[in-house]
Formats: sequence, C-alpha cells, structure tokens
Amino acid sequence: MNNLSLYHELEKLLRMESRYCSEDGVLLKNSIVESALALRPDLIRMLLSHEGLKNNFFTEVDGLLVFDKIKFQKFVMNKRFLPDSYTSFKNKIGLTGDDGDFLAESREVVLSWPYKDCVLEGGQTKEDAKRNEVFWNEILAPDEINRLTEPKVLTNFARYDVDGKHEVDSISKDDNLIIKGNNLLALHSLLKTYRGKVKLIYIDPPYNTGNDGFQYNDSFNHSSWLTFMRNRLTVARELLREDGSIFVQCDDYEDAYLKVLMDDVFGKDNFRNKITWKRRGGSANPQNRLNNVTDYILWFSKSQNMYYQPIFSLDDENTQKYIKERFTFTDEQGRKYMKSPLQSPNPRPNLMYEYKGYKVPTNGWSISKEIMEQWDAESRLVFPEDKSQNINRKVFLDEYKGQPISSLWNDIYVINPMSKEAVDFVGQKPEVLIQRIIDMVTLKGDLVLDYHLGSGTTAAVAHKMERRYIGIEQMDYIETVTVERLKKVIGTKTPSGMFATVECDQGGISKAVGWQGGGSFVYCELAKANQNFADQIITTTTKEQLTTIWQAMQETGFLSWKIDPRVIDQSATDFAALSLDDTKRFLIECLDKNLLYIPHSEIDNTEFAISDTDKQLNSQFYGKL
Repeated sequence: MNNLSLYHELEKLLRMESRYCSEDGVLLKNSIVESALALRPDLIRMLLSHEGLKNNFFTEVDGLLVFDKIKFQKFVMNKRFLPDSYTSFKNKIGLTGDDGDFLAESREVVLSWPYKDCVLEGGQTKEDAKRNEVFWNEILAPDEINRLTEPKVLTNFARYDVDGKHEVDSISKDDNLIIKGNNLLALHSLLKTYRGKVKLIYIDPPYNTGNDGFQYNDSFNHSSWLTFMRNRLTVARELLREDGSIFVQCDDYEDAYLKVLMDDVFGKDNFRNKITWKRRGGSANPQNRLNNVTDYILWFSKSQNMYYQPIFSLDDENTQKYIKERFTFTDEQGRKYMKSPLQSPNPRPNLMYEYKGYKVPTNGWSISKEIMEQWDAESRLVFPEDKSQNINRKVFLDEYKGQPISSLWNDIYVINPMSKEAVDFVGQKPEVLIQRIIDMVTLKGDLVLDYHLGSGTTAAVAHKMERRYIGIEQMDYIETVTVERLKKVIGTKTPSGMFATVECDQGGISKAVGWQGGGSFVYCELAKANQNFADQIITTTTKEQLTTIWQAMQETGFLSWKIDPRVIDQSATDFAALSLDDTKRFLIECLDKNLLYIPHSEIDNTEFAISDTDKQLNSQFYGKL
C-alpha cells in the first residue's frame, strides 16, 4: 500500500474517534501525534485493527509488536496529511483539564480554544483596516515560527523636551520611551533590557465587541481574540517585577474568558480584584438589554510579594454618607471633627477594660488601653457626661483621608468632551482613573508600561506623577494624537522678561498634582522589513500596482516557506483572475511573517541600510556596548 492510500485509510479511521475530530469535522493533527507519543491504548488498538497501518507502523520483535511512534509522527506531520490541521486544541471554546477533557470530565480546569498554541501577530496600523480583519488575524502555527519574536532593530529616534524635538545621541534605561510598531514584537524586544523591571502594566485592549469606537481591529472572534491576548500577556508577565501588578480593562463581552485566561497566565492565587468602574456612560436606549454603565478592570499581581498602598476617597458617595451620619462638630481650637464610635464590632476579651469609670461596650473597646491613653493625652477623645454612654474618637476633618476605596469605583466619570483633557479619540480614559491605579501600586521613579497606548493617557499621567514609562502603539495616530498629547504635557518654553516660563497641559490631574511641565521622552519605531510590503499591499487600489509589489517581493527572497514563486502563473490564469481583495490576501500570505520587522541580529546587513547612529543607539538599548 502506497503512502497516499495510507493517508486516506488513516484519515478515515481517525474520523471514527471524536477525540481526534472537531465538532465541525476537522481532524486535529497535533492531538493525534500527542496520543501516539503518549502511547494511548485507544489509538494503538485503532492502528492495529487495520492491516495496512499495522504492517507500516509496527515491527515484530520476539513475538511482540513494537509501535514505531517516531515514524508515525513523521508520517502524520507530513504536509500532505491533514494540511489544514496544525493545532492541538479542539475547535471549541470551553473550560478543560490539562488532558484536554472539558469541565464535566475534570476538576482541574484551564481555558481552551482553537489555535491556543499559535501566535496572532496582529499588525494593524490603519484605522480603516478594521474592515479587512482577515489581513490582521492570520494565525501562525508553532512550526511556522522561527525568528518572529527575536529583538528588533529600533529606528527613527527623536527626543522631545521643553525645547522641542531633537536628534538622539544617547539613550538610557531612565528615558521614557514611546515605541511605534507591532506591540507583540515590541514587547519581546523589551525583554532583554526590561525583564523583571516593570512595576505596573495597565492596558485598555480591544474589547472584541465588533462595534465600539476603539480604532483597533476589535472584531476578532473569541478564538482569535484570546490568542491575541494570551500571546501578549505571557510576555508581559516576564516584564513585571516580582512586586509588580497588571491591570487589564474590559467590558462584559469578554471579561469572563479574560479572567480565566489571566488565571492561567498569572496564577489564580495572584488575582487581586475585579474592579467595577461605574463610568455613567453607554447607550441611552440599548435593545434587548439593560443600559451598560460599567467597565471592569482585572487586577493581578506577579507574585504574593506585591506592592500595594491603600487609597482613600472623600468623593465617594459612601464616604459622604459616612461623614453626614456622624455629623460634624467644632472643638475649642476651632478645628472641625466628627465622632467615631470606639466599640469593637466583635467580642474581644483583651479589649474589655475599664476606662475612667465609663461603661465598657458589650464587645469591648475597638483599641488597646495604650492607644486609648495616647488619644486621651492628645485630646482626641470625646467623653459624654453620662458615663453609661460610649466614649467617641475625634476624627479631625482637616486630616481625614476619607474611606478606603472598595472594588466599586463610582466616583470617577467619563471625560467631558469639552474638558481640557479631552483629545479627539473615542474611548479615551480619564486621567484620574489611571492616577488611582498608579497611586495604588507604584512609587515615584517606578516603571509603568502600556502596550495599547491609544491616546496616551497612561504615559501622560505617569509623566505628571514622576514615574518612568514605556508606551507602545502600532496605529499611525501615535504621531498625530499620542505624541502631540505628550508634547503638551511636557510643555514649551515661553520668553517672559529675563526668564522663560513653561506653558504645559493643565487638564486632567495637572492641578491636583501641581504639574508645571518639564521632563522628556524618546520616540522610536520598530524598523520595518516585510511590514513595508504589507502596508503597501493594504493601501494599493489597483491590480497593476499589486503586480509591481509582487515582483519586488520576489526579489527580496523574504517569502513564506509555503510559497514557491516558480509555480505561480502571473499571466491571465491564476494571479490575474483573482479579485483585488483576494490578491491582497494572497500577497499578505506570501510574506514571511518572521521578517515583518528587521531582527536586531541583522542590523549589520547592508541590505537593510541601518545608519551608524541607529546602530549605536540600538547597542545602548540592548546593552551591547
């Protein structure tokens, strides 16, 4: 029996077993190979039941049949067998155990979805490209990836400060960075220099709603979106410090899947909170559902050794209620205070002590006798004339920090379009929201990362709060929206008599933190290789232009290993018969995705023409000097 017949016979046999076949009839190649390597009895029995397969993959040794699993693996992994099947995960989203069985079959669960073991590069750069999501949702199988995540060359450096834009002659780890380019590849490029150095990651990624105003390609299906998120979260975790935290914003469309995904990446024990932000926005008249006025922020730490500083609020409606219920008084010195009861909420034998003849509360006092004496000496207690009444503590309002915030954030509102902090960007988050997160888990000088930078809110707030930051954005508006916003945060010098003053952004949190401008950031880009072709293909409007691009692509030699240009007929048959969009799809697929951007290891390749200045700056960035 020849190999072609064996392929057909094996495929027919495997389709009889649901373990190796998805619900829509696709055979799962990697699942088959894994079962063979694990010597699963059901697969062995199946192969032995077919005489041709038995003779091909088993050898008799001293009366025993020995299975040649390596030969079987090579046979199954041949491209002629199941050419469209390369993922080990079933084509179904659900909670599964480590063995791939779904929740009903296992108590140990992880989130599983099609192509979980693959990579979604997701390189959209144009806002209108969201209508052509097929160009940006290409899934790369593990055996297609070799140099994709290598560190990339950085280029087009520019430094911005109060004196304007400058050439960059040197960079250091203390510089604030704004990087334009694919965020997955940029994250991997950061690893060598910043692994374990980031204190806080905040991202506001595509919500996968398919209809919101966020200009990323947000119409991924569940599987693609989960792959997209997992690829980036996995490397983001490597960038976090051991005491660091990550906050991921989402809505109710994907938050359940995202929670289980982050449990898998960061560990269930490192889940801190699901914060509900009551933003008081949303559609006034939604169809078939309630008006959605909340977003969610999932907070995970890198480890149990995380840094956290409690935050208090005076603006929260619960805080206002707390103060109002306790009334306010004025003491002899004119200081306003409110009374706070000192009785313990639970029985505490060690707090059942007598003090100045006053009746001991049923559960005892809420503080020790030593603290009671200290507060008494500081005139921080209120003693009623009737000693059967409770002693109260004075809480002076001029030093009252407020109530500790909870996981419900209902005191932060969406941005007023007429406010100073508003920029022309749908989905812009208020600066006070990011300020609260930064206050909770960082100190001055700590490093903050946002790899879905958008309008630049995270970088703007980090700059005003004296944190270092790295922002990554792959959309072209990084130059017209994000960079321009950060330039205003830094401000510009204006002559004023003998001195110069700095005019800077006074919106958002500027007044609250006393922002007066200053500081700097360095802008740079991932150096493009095949991405140049991808950009040209997307923006091209004629078949003639695509033919020219195709000819240039072949001259570079940077084509996918799956493509043999010698067998492609560009005459009036295959190539010319395709529609414009289908031709674009074909050319995008021909590109080697491992070389969308220039690997740093190729920086001296004359074909890429990297300048000496860029070589020096890359050496400093990657610590090569």
